[in-house]
Amino acid sequence: MADPSDPAPALPATAAPAAPVRWLLIGLALTSLVLGIVGLFLPVLPTVPFILLSAWAAARSSPKLLAWLEAHSAFGPMLSEWRRGGVVRRRAKWLATLTMSGSAVIMLLTFPKRWVALAAIAVMACVLVWLWRRPEKLPEADVPPG
Repeated sequence: MADPSDPAPALPATAAPAAPVRWLLIGLALTSLVLGIVGLFLPVLPTVPFILLSAWAAARSSPKLLAWLEAHSAFGPMLSEWRRGGVVRRRAKWLATLTMSGSAVIMLLTFPKRWVALAAIAVMACVLVWLWRRPEKLPEADVPPG
């Protein structure tokens, strides 16, 4: 659970979006959340990017959903670490690498047009390069006591 004394920086206050935009953002937040949860069970679907997207959309449309995400036992710490320093833990990096590697093999074996598989693999490789460049821990000064 998120600790109320958590030193994570508060999200900047923004004006509430117009009703249609708010509903689109809520839809994006919920869809991303569902895809993130499905990604826990399907190796070809990532979890972390969808949870981050869900939190981003919820921060702009649904304080209640954002509070739930931040208080969630699995998603809350990930969101807090991301917000405080763009941290992605090593375990998540390895899981993403293994998942994308497995997906690449499946695509190479099943896609009838090899160029489509190679294009997708190139995108995954770029994502992995970016991901492995993210810090794995918060700087010592940012680590909450406890």
